[in-house]
Amino acid sequence: MGAELILPRRALSVDDYHRMGEVGLLGPDERIELLHGDLVEMAPIGGPHSHIVSVLAQRITVAVGMSAFVSVQNPITLPPDSEPQPDIAVLGPQHWHLRAVPAAADVLLVIEVADTTLARDRDVKLPLYARHRIPEAWLVDINAERVTIHRDPGPDGYRTVLSPDRGAMLTPLALPGIVIGTAELWG
Repeated sequence: MGAELILPRRALSVDDYHRMGEVGLLGPDERIELLHGDLVEMAPIGGPHSHIVSVLAQRITVAVGMSAFVSVQNPITLPPDSEPQPDIAVLGPQHWHLRAVPAAADVLLVIEVADTTLARDRDVKLPLYARHRIPEAWLVDINAERVTIHRDPGPDGYRTVLSPDRGAMLTPLALPGIVIGTAELWG
């Protein structure tokens, strides 16, 4: 057998990714996100995932009212080479008037709900959010019925990681009006 052929790789930029959509190379219904220059297919959304995202989105939306903007499964741009689509991004009130894809500076809280995507969310997306200084990220692990709270972002990831008990109440630092019981998620 011959040696494995290694082909050169060209990472895509956020601008490249947007141009691909503009010219029709990526369809509007394709579930793809840009992570570190790579197009990554997103997993299908199952029942438990959909339920938890809906519960969180509803509770957060009611709690913040018009003081923040809750974006569900929409992109945030993290130049130069990433545009993830977190399950929930809570954006500052300035986003009510913006018509652009939100940037890291717009995000107060990002939430990833994971079943089959746990490793990617934990090992790729959360460090990416930290490098872009998103102040807080929650990782909801459906299979383990556990939420981890990540705070204090830095270039090497979040420096503070909390693992609240199953019956704990969750409150983001930037949004003290939000109080969600973990028991609500697991029903």
